[in-house]
Amino acid sequence: MAKLINLKPLKDFLDSSTGGGILLFVCLILSLIIANSPLSEAFNNLLGTHLGFENANIQLRYSVADWINDGLMAIFFLLVGLEIKRELVEGELSSPRQAALPILAAIGGALVPALIYTLFNAGTETHHGWGIPMATDIAFALAVISMLGKRVPVSLKVFLAALAIVDDLLAILVIAVFYSTELHFTYLLYAAAILLLLVAFNRFGVKNLWMYLIPGIFIWYFIHHSGIHATIAGVLVAMTIPTNDTDVESPLEKLEHTIAKPVNFIIVPLFAIANTAITFQSEMIGGLTSPMGLGIMIGLFVGKTVGIFSTSFLCIKSGLAQLPDKATWAHIAGVGMLGGIGFTMSIFVSLLSFSDPLHVEEAKLAVLVGSLLSGLFGYFFLKALSKRPHI
Repeated sequence: MAKLINLKPLKDFLDSSTGGGILLFVCLILSLIIANSPLSEAFNNLLGTHLGFENANIQLRYSVADWINDGLMAIFFLLVGLEIKRELVEGELSSPRQAALPILAAIGGALVPALIYTLFNAGTETHHGWGIPMATDIAFALAVISMLGKRVPVSLKVFLAALAIVDDLLAILVIAVFYSTELHFTYLLYAAAILLLLVAFNRFGVKNLWMYLIPGIFIWYFIHHSGIHATIAGVLVAMTIPTNDTDVESPLEKLEHTIAKPVNFIIVPLFAIANTAITFQSEMIGGLTSPMGLGIMIGLFVGKTVGIFSTSFLCIKSGLAQLPDKATWAHIAGVGMLGGIGFTMSIFVSLLSFSDPLHVEEAKLAVLVGSLLSGLFGYFFLKALSKRPHI
């Protein structure tokens, strides 16, 4: 009898805290290889293939790329929304003193990069990309810090997770307010009416998840046609799903556990493959030293570190919060560096910022370089600290 295949290594990989980040990195490399190989044209044709149906009343026919960026990524934002609500109810954001440090650090870590980008690009045709360096990629950042294991305090990982979650919320608000197209209020009213229904379900104690998810699909459809980016629907639906602060698993926690692996191991990797397929051209290298490229790279690598560290310093010295347990100021600086890993959300905002395809590709390349610098410096900086415990 043939020996059964041992699936334990696969299960261990899927259950590990670094698995999603590793797969994301592999997909990034794979995407770049495809984009610069003879398969490039066929791959672009695949992304441009339209799927779905449409008639006089319903439009549900979009390209594969649109289904990934507007459809599947709405599920990614649903997971982000669930994480935000859980942290607000029972986690690191559940009390003012607990929430002060990650919230204020995230705000500082978003504003300083946006300011740096604006200083480089004021008055240029690329000024609209100021939101690109504001974001932290929670999957990549947590994967990097998890690779350090016991070399860093557990409290530092919790601080980075809470900071990244608040950072995601800020990015969502920026997308909704500044990167939406012309608004169609009729569709917004339809979406608002269904959302109020979900709020009522929550108030009356409805716990069946399908009573939230099926109407949520209609909210996605109406928001998609309203001019606001459709992924916001995922966050709105997440905020209506019931949870609690007890040990009993809530509908929110059940849904979060159900979709976490599909999001981390399917949806985000698909997004990476579809959106980092950068075909390198000689003029793109010059884009790295353009105002846009410098604004993104310096915003991510320097701006994030300065913003997170300086805001944390002011917050702690003023008595609003305290350093995470067993963490030092140098640890906060290291977390600030890891905060510069923008990747998923930064590339997402790049797609919304520019209509010129070359600008989009140059922005993606700058995001990759800035994120790579932030990840490498953050990792080796925190690793070096573990050998000098008294810093």
